[in-house]
Amino acid sequence: MSTFLSGVAVLLSTLALGCSGYVAYEVFTLRQTLNATNTVSSTIPTQVPSPTATTSPQATVSPSPATATTSVISPGQFLQPAFGKKAEVELLSAKRIKDPETGNRDVVNLQMRIRRLATDGVVGGDIISVASTTARNPDTSVTYKGVALNRSTGSVSLFQVRPQASADAYIWLRVPDSINNLDIFVPDTAAFKNVPISN
Repeated sequence: MSTFLSGVAVLLSTLALGCSGYVAYEVFTLRQTLNATNTVSSTIPTQVPSPTATTSPQATVSPSPATATTSVISPGQFLQPAFGKKAEVELLSAKRIKDPETGNRDVVNLQMRIRRLATDGVVGGDIISVASTTARNPDTSVTYKGVALNRSTGSVSLFQVRPQASADAYIWLRVPDSINNLDIFVPDTAAFKNVPISN
């Protein structure tokens, strides 16, 4: 009799253990579902106001849409040959930044991509001196130069770039805050006319 009762006790304890495990699993699943719901509900409010935040300033700036649309350079918009047809230079962006030393916004960070096109005929002297890049005011013809040698990538040698490969480069140009467009002159490259500056 005692063996039968102990067997029943073992069976009941096993069932109780199984039930408690199932309940624990259900509680865990319910908690995961609630957490996921909370995450979604907390994410949605942060995403919903953002279109309102971006559309309301546009409504304020809407009287001058030309400055807003032309300030960003589109891919392929400013592309010029370099060293004849050995390479091409593409302007990626011309963005006004604050000079970390003076705090003035009279610096334009000009970023470009230099792509080698020629498979042969490129010699060691085919070097684009990015640090010698200059800019010009299209209205007054005043010329602007780089901030310093350490504020550019220096030079890019086409000889060290594989055919159809490219190298990114940049230079900081000292340009007054009131200037919104520039003519850009990269050495041994055709001129870029009327390049917009983004803020």
